[in-house]
Amino acid sequence: MNQEPHQDKSAEFEREDMQPEYQFDYSKAKPNRFAQRKADGSLVVVLEPDIAQVFTTPDAVKRVLRALIATMPPTTTASEDR
Repeated sequence: MNQEPHQDKSAEFEREDMQPEYQFDYSKAKPNRFAQRKADGSLVVVLEPDIAQVFTTPDAVKRVLRALIATMPPTTTASEDR
């Protein structure tokens, strides 16, 4: 019985099936000029659907997180621990 090593057929198919005009050159990509710019230090978070149903706007999420932060004990930084 002749057994050849298993090859990933899906990867082989993608290379053969993909036309050259669909090959994307990421070195030529430019930022989306229509997308909003995020402030330095911002963090983008994707909410799961059940949470997104409750907090439907960015302001709603920020209000709840700031209220939660206000209830938390203050944290110390590494320089204050010395």
